[in-house]
Amino acid sequence: MVLDTATARQQVLDAADDLFYERGVQSVGMDAIRTASGVSLKRLYQLFPSKDVLIEAYLDRREILWQTMLADHVEAQTDPRERILAVFDFLYSWSSQRDYRGCAFINAFGELGAVSPRVAEMASRHKEGFRQALTQLAREAGSDDPDRLADHLILLSEGAITRAAISGSADPALRAREAATMILDASPTS
Repeated sequence: MVLDTATARQQVLDAADDLFYERGVQSVGMDAIRTASGVSLKRLYQLFPSKDVLIEAYLDRREILWQTMLADHVEAQTDPRERILAVFDFLYSWSSQRDYRGCAFINAFGELGAVSPRVAEMASRHKEGFRQALTQLAREAGSDDPDRLADHLILLSEGAITRAAISGSADPALRAREAATMILDASPTS
């Protein structure tokens, strides 16, 4: 059976997402992607001419997933302060997932950042986008210095993401939420 382009692409991205996130981008070869996706190697290379192109598509997909999951939590809240704390609720929910392995961008950067300027740029852009989202939430909460508050919140968030991946526990997100509450209590507002 010949798959249409959209279906084949989806199957390859599904397989790449599972394998890259579980094992890392360097340890997974195109043959493993072929086997997991059920798409022939020839078709795989027609869709993604190189592994680098596939890694970029994987990270693009992870960016959309991240933004959607984060927005679902934040937008469920109406109180500006609770919207900030919802970030940490999201981190707890995400890091509670059975297959949680931390941030795909940090993982890919750790593996390829020194040799792939494109992966380094994508990771940097992802983290800056998160920082900007936190800055906007801080601004909406009336912070006198939303950039500084966002810097504090992103350090808590990134620490929770990494610590949860290493420890295998979602508890770091709970501790980060507690710390964020203390920071918010101590932060001047307009």
